[in-house]
Amino acid sequence: MLALAAAVCAALAILSAPWALGAPWLAFVFKPATTLLVIWHASRRGHDLPIVRRWVLIGLWCSLAGDVALLWPKEGFLPGLLSFLLAHLAYLVAFTRVQGLAAQRLPFVGYAMVAGGILALLWPGVPPALRLPVVAYVVCLASMAAQAAVVWRAAPGVTGGVVLALGGALFVCSDALLATNRFALPLPLSSLWILATYWTAQWCIASWLKPRGAA
Repeated sequence: MLALAAAVCAALAILSAPWALGAPWLAFVFKPATTLLVIWHASRRGHDLPIVRRWVLIGLWCSLAGDVALLWPKEGFLPGLLSFLLAHLAYLVAFTRVQGLAAQRLPFVGYAMVAGGILALLWPGVPPALRLPVVAYVVCLASMAAQAAVVWRAAPGVTGGVVLALGGALFVCSDALLATNRFALPLPLSSLWILATYWTAQWCIASWLKPRGAA
């Protein structure tokens, strides 16, 4: 039921876009509501590893702050960027409680190449004043996703690790779409692709935490 409620809220937030219902108030209500439901989902899990649970929840609350900031796309872009940067750092701390930072190099090499390619493509459209914050953000995002892949590769047979790695990859995908839409060219149905991948990523990260009573 919780997953269904989150999906409905996410759909209503996405449909607030001008290409759909054109009702901004839906985003103001249902965008934060969707992330709050993901937080609720995470809060019911991870009791076997309290410190990991704590950092995942910090990351989700920082994400909520970013969601609220980006309700004002121009004025809130930099505060939103900072909020999500802190979210990725919190996730990185959570993941390194399970596996050492960059314990396997291949995921970091792979995501470094992906991040470098995305930056190279978008760089001409990034305003000079935003270039340093954007680079810092991309480094944190790529490191978070790479560390999620490290956790998965350390125990490839564990379902939670696959879900976590998928969450990291989808977060990179979502932010790449957002950056392309903002700095390169407008994407058709942009909010659909950006928000669908974003909330799926957050749900995957929250679902990585073991449910209460799981072995």
